[in-house]
Amino acid sequence: MGLALLFPGQGAQHPDMLPWLYGQAKAQPMLQRLEQQLGQGWHDRLADASWAHANAVAQPLVTGISLAAWDVLAPSLPAPSVIAGYSVGELAAFTAAGVLPAEGVLALSADRAQFMAEAAEGLDSCLMAVQGSGALAAVQSCTGSGAEVFVAIRINEDRVIAGGVAQAVQTCAQGWQQAGLRCSRLPVAVASHTPILATASTAFAKRLGQMSLGVPRAAVVCNLTGSASRSPAQLATALAGQICHTVKWDECMDAIAERGARCVLEVGPGAALAGMWRERHPRVPVRSTDEFQGPDGVAEWVRSQLARA
Repeated sequence: MGLALLFPGQGAQHPDMLPWLYGQAKAQPMLQRLEQQLGQGWHDRLADASWAHANAVAQPLVTGISLAAWDVLAPSLPAPSVIAGYSVGELAAFTAAGVLPAEGVLALSADRAQFMAEAAEGLDSCLMAVQGSGALAAVQSCTGSGAEVFVAIRINEDRVIAGGVAQAVQTCAQGWQQAGLRCSRLPVAVASHTPILATASTAFAKRLGQMSLGVPRAAVVCNLTGSASRSPAQLATALAGQICHTVKWDECMDAIAERGARCVLEVGPGAALAGMWRERHPRVPVRSTDEFQGPDGVAEWVRSQLARA
């Protein structure tokens, strides 16, 4: 196997992301779609965290920037053998794989954000990062029948994202912190990947059912299952299902490694996924596009790693 791609999720955006991207000719079609979605001057508003992290902005923003970067890089890189996206990053991953149409994916991301907002309307919910020895077990101890706290994202045994009703999550966090764990509330307005968003998942599945999905050009590893698929029907089910179910990112990384990836490239803003990969599979080299000064450096690094492996 060869190149694996990772696409980041909400929260990766930042004012200084990918400064080399905006002058690239191949990025312009997606950047123009992003301007149509977010409005003129969107880049100048990135310093306003309350605007940039709002679901209606963040989901199209991360999707569009990631895909614009891939549009620039793809002609200079070998075709990826496996692709995965983290949370809303699955929209970019599915598009890069040829499952979703690039022309409509930003509108789809906006619909996803709206469905999520409607599902959580009137409920104070949140996501919280929990880190430290035994973090996953600690969060799981607060879940169960009638619980208002859930495991939203699994990264590893010592790093997890909890989600649910804000008061319940904060009460549990007090106990987690007393046990020596580090807790930090994320700048996300709804408890993604928890049963709170079940109606959003149903609405998004209906939206996908109105679309014609393509057969992927590479294996796509899904958050819902932690395994790869090339079936459009299975991929659609997984893409909708992850909205209200745990993201099994630990299993996603393992599935990519098991398929023999020789190097991994995170495509889009930030480098969080590269860091997660490096911790879990340190023998497989990884970089993020946001770490480079331009696309030539990215392509040179990928080619050098594949030649060496």
